[in-house]
Amino acid sequence: MNISRVLDAAVAGAPDRVALIVDDTEVTYGDLDRAVRSCAATLSVHGIGRGDRVAVVDVGSLLSAAAILGTAAIGASAALMNVALKPDELRELVRTAECAPVAVAGEAYRTSLEHAVKGPVLGAADLLDGADAPELTPVEDDDLDALVLFTSGTTGLPKAVPISQGTLTRRLAGMTAPFDAATPPAVGIMCVPVFHVGGSLGLIGALSSGSTTVVQPRFDAGNWLALVERYRVASVFLVPTMLQRILDHPNFATTDLSSLKGIFYGAAAAPVELVERAMKALPHVGFANIFGQTETLGAYTTLLPQDHSDPARIGSVGRPLPGVEIRIVEPETEEEVAPGEVGELWVLSDQNVRPGWLRTGDLARCDADGYLYPAGRLTDTINRGGEKFGPIEIETVLRTHPAVADVAAAGVPDSEMGERVGVAIVARAPLTADEVTQYSKERLAIYKVPERVAFVDTLPYNETGKIVRTRVAELIESTIAEEST
Repeated sequence: MNISRVLDAAVAGAPDRVALIVDDTEVTYGDLDRAVRSCAATLSVHGIGRGDRVAVVDVGSLLSAAAILGTAAIGASAALMNVALKPDELRELVRTAECAPVAVAGEAYRTSLEHAVKGPVLGAADLLDGADAPELTPVEDDDLDALVLFTSGTTGLPKAVPISQGTLTRRLAGMTAPFDAATPPAVGIMCVPVFHVGGSLGLIGALSSGSTTVVQPRFDAGNWLALVERYRVASVFLVPTMLQRILDHPNFATTDLSSLKGIFYGAAAAPVELVERAMKALPHVGFANIFGQTETLGAYTTLLPQDHSDPARIGSVGRPLPGVEIRIVEPETEEEVAPGEVGELWVLSDQNVRPGWLRTGDLARCDADGYLYPAGRLTDTINRGGEKFGPIEIETVLRTHPAVADVAAAGVPDSEMGERVGVAIVARAPLTADEVTQYSKERLAIYKVPERVAFVDTLPYNETGKIVRTRVAELIESTIAEEST
């Protein structure tokens, strides 16, 4: 099925139902359908068709939603790019994804994209005048790309991940409820970027179910609280940094969040104390930790709300979803490790973008009951004199220190040991390097104890809430060098 057909049931059964709320403007399913048809027709006039990839740079908006579905309808695909990228970075993604000369951008990002493509960059004024939008017969071919996403690029250049119509359709079937005109629409909020798999897949899934999505183009904790209260939002996907900012916001205690029923969190490691704090602050909300990646079209494991009642499970990302198989292997020998030992995580499921086992590049351990505990990225592995381990092990321990607000660990280059263990700490109270060392010695193997301790104001997170590991070691070294001079 062509994914543009996710609108069909709601357009036929409840065209006046609200599909999107963007900047307090309501967009009905009928409005969105006309925008999609207009977008598809205009792109066709500009020569876009079967098999083409179209660079799309915009925040969550009517334009980005119409571009995703409109390109798919004509057999092309939207390549969703990070709005924070500079022209040279966009040019590299355009080249990597082999995009067509024609592109789509929100007004604020048009100039940047014009420097990255050879042809015209079309905006809302060009694409969304749907008054006379022609009827549309979507191209049906399960092997055609429906969407192109990019990996986060935290450990290197982002990679293009094309997703076929058939793969995306199967994924939607497994994660969404069918449209029911007699049932009031569920209300969710999309506050993660639309170019993130959690944003784009969540949006398409919500449209497939006939739900209403409140779109927050750029996350702001105060505005998020106001939107949830105003539109009686019931569910949301958040990255941990977003959740922390919401809890820390001065308006949190006075905002009516009684409509919230479920908070899904993921995309980065969630500190146990943050999850426990959120559960205490929002006792009526069910929390679910979801774990996955772009190449698996989102979550393949989930820590369910009932699992959160067990303190030993909160640090886990749960067990595999139905139909998902996992293996934990020793990266060099590819032999499975014993339960409880850390190795590379492999995943096999129908939702994998490419068939067969996916070597995720994630380090993890699995307990005897099948619960998965991430330990970092394989490329993030710290190698101290031959002892290899992930940074998350160190971060998890140090986050339990009452004076540590946030922390990131990395291997710092060293001529003797190859790497020394370094940590960058955001402190909430006075703390010394010696105190960090002593605290770690009581809780970690000696080779995992931090030897380079830097105190910083902020840590390098990207737009999706993940630590940019390539910058952590540099931050530690530069901070220590500044302190010594």
